[in-house]
Amino acid sequence: MTDRIALFIDGANNHTAAKALGFEVDYRRLLTEFQKHGILLRAFYYTAINADEDFSVIRPLVDWLDYNGFTVRTKLAKAFDDGEGRRRFKRSMSVELAVDALEVARHVDHMFLFSGDGDLRRLVESVQRLGCRVTVVSSMRMKPPIVADELRRQADTFMELDTLRASIERPPFPTAPE
Repeated sequence: MTDRIALFIDGANNHTAAKALGFEVDYRRLLTEFQKHGILLRAFYYTAINADEDFSVIRPLVDWLDYNGFTVRTKLAKAFDDGEGRRRFKRSMSVELAVDALEVARHVDHMFLFSGDGDLRRLVESVQRLGCRVTVVSSMRMKPPIVADELRRQADTFMELDTLRASIERPPFPTAPE
């Protein structure tokens, strides 16, 4: 395999899909798995972080990824009132992911997009016009499916996240003997 490849991981979307399938992703194993698919040039990970939390549960993962071969893109989640008095957060990283994908597209042969977000369909179409193949990695095994139909149809290939489970699942933590 001599394809130059890049991974684009929508952290929140990928976490939701894996959790719904009943497992957690081991990102070291994910890198190892995708190095079998070609020459891995870049692995991007995108996530929003809540600014008003003293400690974010995502911070240890983000730090680990940053020190272990991933290009990590973060931004602060934006709080807003939903009009009914509830505080909500905007956490979309789609623009950041799109900009990076378009910048990298001319340097890779194949992109793996770990997201089911239908807003990324137009990005996939643009990257394909630049000559890059795109595989969307998400899941259709939930009701409703995590992946948007229009994104799945636009991709050159769709890869069911659950089929990767054996090679990318984080092993359970060992329990202490009683």
